[in-house]
Amino acid sequence: MKPSIRKTVFAGVAGLSLAGTVAGCAPSAQQPATQETESPAAATSSAKTGPSAGSSAGYKDGTYSADGNYKSPNGTETVGVQLTLASGTVSAVEITEHPSNPNTRKFQSQFAGGIADQVVGKSLDEISVSKVAGSSLTSGGFNQAVEAIKAQAL
Repeated sequence: MKPSIRKTVFAGVAGLSLAGTVAGCAPSAQQPATQETESPAAATSSAKTGPSAGSSAGYKDGTYSADGNYKSPNGTETVGVQLTLASGTVSAVEITEHPSNPNTRKFQSQFAGGIADQVVGKSLDEISVSKVAGSSLTSGGFNQAVEAIKAQAL
C-alpha cells in the first residue's frame, strides 16, 4: 500500500472513531442537557415541596404569574412566567421577556417560542425544564418562577 493511501485510510478511521465518541456524548432528545448555571435563588426554590406527583388536583384552577431570576454571562437576568392551570394541568403558558441586552433578548425569545411544547398539557408537578429551543440559562429563571406559581396555586 502506498504511504499516501495509508495516511488517508488512517485519517478516515481516526475521524470516524472521533465522530462516534463525540456523538455518544451528545444529549439525546429523551435526556435533556444539564443546565450550566443555576442562580442561588433557583437552587433554594427547587428544594421547596408542593403536592406530591399524584396530587396535582390540589392546585386551584386559574392564571398565575411570577418572575424568575437566573445568572447569565451578562449578569442577573429576569424572565416573567404566566401559567394557566386547569385540574392541576398547564393549559397555557406565556413568557414575558425582560432582556438586559441583545444576547439575552435572543435567548429569551427562543425560549418563549419553544416553551409551550414543553409544558402545556403536563401536570404542574411534572414541569422542570433544562434547555428549550437552544436556550439553557433562561430555564433556571423559568423553573424558579414555576416554584413560586406552585405556592400561589395551593
